[in-house]
Amino acid sequence: MEANEKKQLELDKRYIRMAAIWAENSYCTRRQVGALIIKDKMIISDGYNGTPSGFENVCEDENGLTKPYVLHAEANAITKIARSNNSSAEATMYVTASPCIECAKLIIQAGIKRVVYSEKYRLEDGLNLLKRANIEVVYIDPNE
Repeated sequence: MEANEKKQLELDKRYIRMAAIWAENSYCTRRQVGALIIKDKMIISDGYNGTPSGFENVCEDENGLTKPYVLHAEANAITKIARSNNSSAEATMYVTASPCIECAKLIIQAGIKRVVYSEKYRLEDGLNLLKRANIEVVYIDPNE
């Protein structure tokens, strides 16, 4: 591995750990997911899964199922950029769970060029869509 690749891997591991810590802000009990958007080695946005602003911080219904209006961490991070002066074009997203297909569409439209994740989801349609859009997809094993 080249020096630049080794340095990038160390950065990737650091940012994915930060995304995992950010996931702890989620009130969801089934799964807590965190996301960071990094550009030029700066965090330009962050997000975690949860309910929209102004809603009660309860993600699951009485049967333990996720409420349909809960936002994914990626969507929260991307929509936060929309309310700022930043641009996610050419940025990297670090997310603790692999993106679903809906979040993959948002990632593509946001101009994000690289996605690093640390937890595989049973469905890979989101990852496949990202790859089809020529977005670099990197898996980091959190146990390494």
